[in-house]
Amino acid sequence: MRKIGIIFLAFCIILLTVFGIFSPKTTGQVCDEYIRIHVRADSDDGEAQAVKYAVRDALVVALAPIVAECESFDEAAQALKSSEQYLSRVGSATLQEKGFDYAARAIVRREYFPTRVYGEYTLPAGEYLALVVELGKAEGQNWWCVIYPPLCFAGEQGVPVRYKSRIAELIQAWKDGR
Repeated sequence: MRKIGIIFLAFCIILLTVFGIFSPKTTGQVCDEYIRIHVRADSDDGEAQAVKYAVRDALVVALAPIVAECESFDEAAQALKSSEQYLSRVGSATLQEKGFDYAARAIVRREYFPTRVYGEYTLPAGEYLALVVELGKAEGQNWWCVIYPPLCFAGEQGVPVRYKSRIAELIQAWKDGR
């Protein structure tokens, strides 16, 4: 009987250790170097996923002048926070143009994100400030990028991921054109 109790106790300690190590609350850190963006589709339906990318494209263009002149994390965070309504309208207008009857809601808030590794870039698990754009019910797969500093990842299935910053390209084009 004592042997079973010791085995049970050891098993409980192992479980608590494993869940403690992999728990978002214990592995997460506050990451104040990056501001992320997540565009969350209404659902995983093919049309909802396709319009998510149209909204993404419109938002990336709208974001360029907002973050172009930002020289710090705090400045970029404030610029995004004060642009929430504008970005919601950009997303909603795109949805409406494409024939969808639901709206977009943009909000800047802290969220937990798991570790993401892309080649030489690693974004550690933790809490990030993020511009979260919810399309309709926001129950579908999402697209993500880093707004500040501008760094987006692009790649196709079967093709190695290449790193490029569409937002950075638009910011530079905006600066060159003014």
